[in-house]
Amino acid sequence: MKDLAGRVALITGAGSGIGRGTAMALGARGVRIIAADIDEAGTGQTVMEILAAGGEAEAIRCDVGVDGPLDLARDLALKRFGRLDILMNNVGVIINGRPEDIPIAEWQRIFNLNFFSVIRATHAVIPHFLAQGSGHIVNTASIAGLYPYAYDRTPYAASKAALISYSENLAIYLKPQGVGVTCLCPGPVATQIRKSNVSWTDGLPTHGPGDQFGRMDPRDVGEMVCDAIVADRFFLPTDDQVLPILVDHARDIDAYLAAELRRWE
Repeated sequence: MKDLAGRVALITGAGSGIGRGTAMALGARGVRIIAADIDEAGTGQTVMEILAAGGEAEAIRCDVGVDGPLDLARDLALKRFGRLDILMNNVGVIINGRPEDIPIAEWQRIFNLNFFSVIRATHAVIPHFLAQGSGHIVNTASIAGLYPYAYDRTPYAASKAALISYSENLAIYLKPQGVGVTCLCPGPVATQIRKSNVSWTDGLPTHGPGDQFGRMDPRDVGEMVCDAIVADRFFLPTDDQVLPILVDHARDIDAYLAAELRRWE
């Protein structure tokens, strides 16, 4: 997708964080935005900022955790702008706790919002993209899904690992048919995801990926997403420092886990 100007993007989780940052970045490049989020005040602010910058956007309240709303968001894009070219799945929630302390219902909630929401969204738009022979899907995963560093957030990490695998297989299926896929794997970003955090184990600390990773601005991540869409790039980590870690992990998983265990001591 070499030319973004005039395209239309549907972004879930667009009310804040990476979703808003990407909406702003795409809007600045001439992409018209459907900002979808359960947070109506957040999407309203996103749309106002895009309009103030001279772009075009419309907000829709969208609960990605149930069937139906994502179909309505797709239909709004087609009705309002006459086309749909980009889907960004950006909803994400997190919890904290030892695996045995977290209720099964919470595991299901995390997977429903972090993983199955993407299934719902892609199910809604893939037939349209295939029919027009073009399109691009961006799935926001996490470096937490690439290698283990935080057992205190196992449901989140596992849901993001599932999303990475899904995205890889989706790319193999869709790319020969003219539809690109980008798997965004951010490290620490200044978002509001921690507001959704519920701790199920008192006093359990939250472990990050390491002090070498700085906290990024969501708008900078949005610019990276824009560039990845134009370049038709699949793997998009926000920090190249993750690459040698992935090599070490793949080279000897047992040794990697042993080293990680020492970090938790």
